[in-house]
Amino acid sequence: MRLIVDIKKQLPSYLLEVTFDLEGEALGILGSSGSGKSMTLRCIAGIETPTSGKIVLNDQILYDSRKGINLPSRDRKVGFLFQNYALFPHLTVAQNVAYGLKGLSKNATNRRVIEQLEQMKLSGLGDRYPHQLSGGQQQRVALARALATEPDVLLLDEPFSALDTYLRSELEKQLSKTLSSYKGLTLFVSHNLEEAYRICQKLLVLSVGKVVAEGQKQAIFDHPDSLTVAQLTGCKNYSHIQPIAAQKIHAIDWDCTLQTVKSVSSRHTHVGIRAHQITFPETLDQPNTFPTWLVWTSETPHRMTLYLKLGEPPTDPDDYHLQAEVFKEKWERLKNRPMPWFTHMEPSKLLLLNP
Repeated sequence: MRLIVDIKKQLPSYLLEVTFDLEGEALGILGSSGSGKSMTLRCIAGIETPTSGKIVLNDQILYDSRKGINLPSRDRKVGFLFQNYALFPHLTVAQNVAYGLKGLSKNATNRRVIEQLEQMKLSGLGDRYPHQLSGGQQQRVALARALATEPDVLLLDEPFSALDTYLRSELEKQLSKTLSSYKGLTLFVSHNLEEAYRICQKLLVLSVGKVVAEGQKQAIFDHPDSLTVAQLTGCKNYSHIQPIAAQKIHAIDWDCTLQTVKSVSSRHTHVGIRAHQITFPETLDQPNTFPTWLVWTSETPHRMTLYLKLGEPPTDPDDYHLQAEVFKEKWERLKNRPMPWFTHMEPSKLLLLNP
């Protein structure tokens, strides 16, 4: 299975330009709201028409502006799971799942519907209508409908966004299990890095219609290169820099001098570090270790976010340099230490970033 996308589409506020070549892996498309993620999927599905370019699936041209080819959606072998599910309210669950099945006998259609409902743990619900289902059940019906036609490409547009935390987790596991046996290609749109990271092998990062990063997920996470990609992949700490030597910088916004492993170039304008990579040694004997004051905290069920001021005590709650994240077990050991603490930024974990 191979999908080649090279398209441009003029939108009201910017030009969407997306190019990628996907073969055999699930691709997560990340970006902030309005970056062009959903529009990219809609162009691949044939719901929207690009301004120019081409889309090729397994050597079949779906769209080519130069050749005047633009296959209708029904002929593209593409399954689409919409953000709001888009189930037909007047059709039963079974009828919704069967909707896209054309050219099959009645018996073959029934068999396919039963198989999909069983796979999605919806057996016995075929006669119900969408309004009689929970949000999680509706989502699974929509996924069953998308897969029933045995598409070559499955497009998932923020499929968990309308669900509560527990259902998101359950349906993410269901989706991962389903995709493990799915032989086609998957494109998964999300603004949630962790979600896309768990489901996909590759990532494509969009910012205002432009591809700013593409590749294996760990490579993008470890080496985001630009400030935009670092922010879109969850980096909460960054500072303007002033180069001092080949592997030494002054972090202007953090007011500290740092050693780096990577050599500083004239292109680098910022340094970043991910919140979970900040550590708290008991001594100052490592490079990039500084006296630190805790300004305030926020918590989730499992983690604490610590807002930290380097070098001197804070003057108010907004006077902090860094956010660190630690598990609650670590916090229990840390919280009773007298101030100042010591904060360490491992040189190999520092991200040197282009603007």
